[in-house]
Amino acid sequence: MLILALVTLLATIAGVAAERRWKTGAKKLSGHMLEVLVFVLMPVIIFFAVIDLQITGAVGAGLAFGWIERIAVVIAAWLIATKLLSLTRPQTGALMAAVAIANTGYLGIPLTALLLGGSHVPLSAAYDNVVNTPAIVIIGFGIGAVFGTKSGQTWRQRLKAFLTRIPPLYALILALLMPDSLHPSWGPDLVHTVAMSIAPIGFFALGVNLMLEQDEAGERVFPPPLTPAIFTALGLRLLLAPVVMLGLSGLLLTVPHAFILEAAMPCGINALVVAHLYGLDMKITVGTIVWSTGTVLGAVTAVEVFGLL
Repeated sequence: MLILALVTLLATIAGVAAERRWKTGAKKLSGHMLEVLVFVLMPVIIFFAVIDLQITGAVGAGLAFGWIERIAVVIAAWLIATKLLSLTRPQTGALMAAVAIANTGYLGIPLTALLLGGSHVPLSAAYDNVVNTPAIVIIGFGIGAVFGTKSGQTWRQRLKAFLTRIPPLYALILALLMPDSLHPSWGPDLVHTVAMSIAPIGFFALGVNLMLEQDEAGERVFPPPLTPAIFTALGLRLLLAPVVMLGLSGLLLTVPHAFILEAAMPCGINALVVAHLYGLDMKITVGTIVWSTGTVLGAVTAVEVFGLL
């Protein structure tokens, strides 16, 4: 857990330092790194992780609940953004994407091992691959295409922007269609190796964008201002999502504890990728990632310390 927090902190600090030193160069580098994530690393991880996935029994019902949870928080985000907060289109999309994309892989799986034990990790990985991964490439990228400023003005232009910027979705489809006989034995090792590079890249870009917001608006950026939109995102991602999962579990069919823990994960770094590619509001995206990740890491650290005492 300490290594996880340290990697996150150091990568973010490196991004902050790069922006302070090079500014425009750091911004370009950050953008290129995010594009490498979506066009190279994410398709590799999704393809090799999904081809070996096995779903059975009550686990399948729990994963279905995960999709209900994800759709529920996205709809709630849209209603609050448009009816109560009167946000702009890019701000609305950023709020929706922030609650649609959770950090169930890089953070959720290690936390499952830490809090529930290693035997629960396969369930956590199943949730990440069946719920969060498709949610990123279908819901998250779809939101970006519909609400972003870089995806055109007409519906035809937005559809084109969606279809040309989602190699992770094509990797997912290819993985589902591939016969078992063609599955490579070295796939899991490749997934682990590539996945370890995502968080440092993503949090480096986060650090760069934190400082870019300060340069452009002259506002304090760390911690980012806790605006009504960011506060709403925190409530939906960290509270409403696990409550929906708990409610469905209690009313219909008991689900594994790992699924409930995964439902409570913070906003994932891939929300930053979507915001960059499609032109969603960076303040809401960056602020939600920082506050939600800090809240979860702080809570888990407190649990660890309390347990040691």
